[in-house]
Amino acid sequence: MSEKFIQSVDRAIDILELFSLTEPELSVKEISDRLKLSKSTVHGLMKTLEHRGYLEQKPTDQKYKLGLRLFELGNLVGSGMELRNLAYPIIQSLVATLQETVHLVVLDKDEVVYVEKVEAPASLRMYSMLGKRAPLYCTGGGKALFAYLDEATVDHILQQADLKALTPFTLTDPEAIKRELQKIREQGYAIDDEEIEIGLKCVAAPIFNHEGKVIASISCAGPKHRFSDDKMTTFIQQVKHAALALSRRFGYRG
Repeated sequence: MSEKFIQSVDRAIDILELFSLTEPELSVKEISDRLKLSKSTVHGLMKTLEHRGYLEQKPTDQKYKLGLRLFELGNLVGSGMELRNLAYPIIQSLVATLQETVHLVVLDKDEVVYVEKVEAPASLRMYSMLGKRAPLYCTGGGKALFAYLDEATVDHILQQADLKALTPFTLTDPEAIKRELQKIREQGYAIDDEEIEIGLKCVAAPIFNHEGKVIASISCAGPKHRFSDDKMTTFIQQVKHAALALSRRFGYRG
């Protein structure tokens, strides 16, 4: 490990990152086994995290869960995001117009992170939730970002990414993905047609800043049967219009 890293801090973060939606509660032994650390080391770290409010111990079975301090810090991050604040009224308007769920996503390394979501009145339960990560190559919002990265970055991501076929419609061949990205640049929007989840369709468009760099994307998603051919023109126009309106707020003049 680099001398720039403090091992105890690194291990504490490893502990926090073991908790997930599928495993919201973990014992000292479970964490010790996963991280291959002694129970005494893990116990000390977890007691420190508990003392600072980052973990809570349940009195019933002595397992731990994430503490409210993380929620407080997460809200600080969210409330401090200019992008999210500027986007929210535009997203609300888009949901009201299209009656489908709308997401705002940003790029983080080789994944997208959902930073805002407004549900439609009759929404389909989807994979998305605030803070969730998803692949670039098979989500509408991800592809709308991926398409505007420089060629070297695209190649690097494609070489490093685990290009899994999440459905029968997922593109996994790097050359096929690059052709798809070229098409997205030409038309100004991306479509996810059951590529990450069967029955789900999505239209997305990129958001640019004053330098013309892509900073986020906005997407509209819902059940495929509600994205019929006769409605797609409207969905595409409205999503592109919303993305451009938000880009303008960041000084984009393209």
